[in-house]
Amino acid sequence: MTALKTYTLDEVTDKYIGKRGTEKREAFEYELKLDLLGEAIKKARKERNLTQEQLGELVGVKKSQISKLENNLTDARFATILKVFKALNAKINFNVELLNEHM
Repeated sequence: MTALKTYTLDEVTDKYIGKRGTEKREAFEYELKLDLLGEAIKKARKERNLTQEQLGELVGVKKSQISKLENNLTDARFATILKVFKALNAKINFNVELLNEHM
């Protein structure tokens, strides 16, 4: 009986998406972050027992805009995203990493 080889997520992503720093990988990472942001908004909204329409009213946008944010269908302005989390009474943290790239 032969043992199965296991791979890390990074190994699989490098093989099928591309290595970090490549255009395809950067686009993949960006989309993934937007998906995670949308999921965080949706989860917080549901925990607050709010509909998309109710959250939209609190933020000053239409229900469709909240739906687009949650489903990663729009490039929302940063100010809108901040308003959404403020309306949800949610604490947000941002991490900024400086990459070792020559400018």
